[in-house]
Amino acid sequence: MLKLYNDLSNRKETFQPLRAGMVRMYVCGMTVYDLCHLGHARVMVVFDVVYRYLQASGYEVSYIRNITDIDDKIINRANEKGVPFSELTEEFIQAMHQDADALDVLRPTDEPKATQHMEEILAMITRLIENGHAYTADNGDVYYDVRSFSDYGKLSGKSVEDLRAGARVEPGDAKRDPLDFALWKGAKPDEPAWDSPWGRGRPGWHIECSAMSTKALGDSFDIHGGGADLTFPHHENEIAQSEGATGHPFVKYWMHNGFVRINDEKMSKSLGNFFTVREILEHYRAEEVRYFILTSHYRSPLNYDTEHLDNARAALTRFYTAMRGLPNAPAAGGESYVSRFRDAMDDDFNTPEALAVLFDLAREINRLKDNDVSAAASLAGVLRELGGMLGILQDDPEDYLRGGAQAGDDTLSDGKIDAMIQARIDARAEKNWAEADRIRDDLQAAGIILEDGPQGTTWRRG
Repeated sequence: MLKLYNDLSNRKETFQPLRAGMVRMYVCGMTVYDLCHLGHARVMVVFDVVYRYLQASGYEVSYIRNITDIDDKIINRANEKGVPFSELTEEFIQAMHQDADALDVLRPTDEPKATQHMEEILAMITRLIENGHAYTADNGDVYYDVRSFSDYGKLSGKSVEDLRAGARVEPGDAKRDPLDFALWKGAKPDEPAWDSPWGRGRPGWHIECSAMSTKALGDSFDIHGGGADLTFPHHENEIAQSEGATGHPFVKYWMHNGFVRINDEKMSKSLGNFFTVREILEHYRAEEVRYFILTSHYRSPLNYDTEHLDNARAALTRFYTAMRGLPNAPAAGGESYVSRFRDAMDDDFNTPEALAVLFDLAREINRLKDNDVSAAASLAGVLRELGGMLGILQDDPEDYLRGGAQAGDDTLSDGKIDAMIQARIDARAEKNWAEADRIRDDLQAAGIILEDGPQGTTWRRG
């Protein structure tokens, strides 16, 4: 039985969806003004695993991951580049999809865009005004009245009084209270704007997700996810908006993944320790990056350094080596491993423990390979099936092992490697050990690792 940690209650709870057999899940996606960084990759991979595992557990899943395509950062970047904001966002939406595909992240059920939901945004703001939760300021802005929502702070655990004491009103704000936040922003020169009952303008950031999630999933749904940095104020404001507009509980389970750290410092542009997915993929394969993300529990910090990625490479090599040379066979047997794997995943998606089970399974496959190829092949099918729930181990073992690290122009071709191995075999047959050792050393210097076994010599790229 699946249990997950609910940030709304601050405890682990047995998962019981609002509708039997169905899960409705919304995850805050990217604001598309730049390339995806490792933090974005973690959100995508974490909730992709949740999506995969819920489906593997028999649920029908509606997974919505939004795209914020209108925002201050988008407008500023478009102005800097001298292009229409829609051209900028389309460029980075395509880049986001390319990065997600590289990481084998499944496309969600739908990816709504904020600019395509103005009707729903305007309707929700109108309802909030009618319900006494929002007001129109003299400058054309519309603000949410935080004092009108008695449960404000229930997700983040923050006190309204403490927040108000530390809050300040920005120049140009016309809000009544420092904690009030914008639902609609009056039009400014050289900014995109839409018609509204309060004059031309554009939506605030928070209202977009409330409008898109309730449009796609209804007034109440099962899971809302995102990075820990969104807990406050974004998700807190979503609750206030959505429940203030509908009068119904918004989300049953709130999930947040932990921060990404670079050499034990929080990743941020201001510190200059900022890596895009594409920069990392210049040095590591996408499956290695995905595996690395899964080595930390989703709620824990994820510390990025090359040693951890090198460990991910070594781990995947062990898995694919265990499956190498075995015939394709349906998954069969290994019931204890399957049970342990599911126990780990049912415990708040504990991927580090699930990976440990896969290591034990790979060890058993290696033990059986020499004596019972059929049993080993069946367990290899189990390994692949369980790995698929995590989005790993779906490559052909031979292709993976011969693909190795990122290849340069001077990388030896497969044909050249095979020819050198044959020359080494010939030298050994002639008992020319010095020549055989020289060839092996040359291959090793080129990053090619030879493995001699009863079935002959195999190789992989290191």
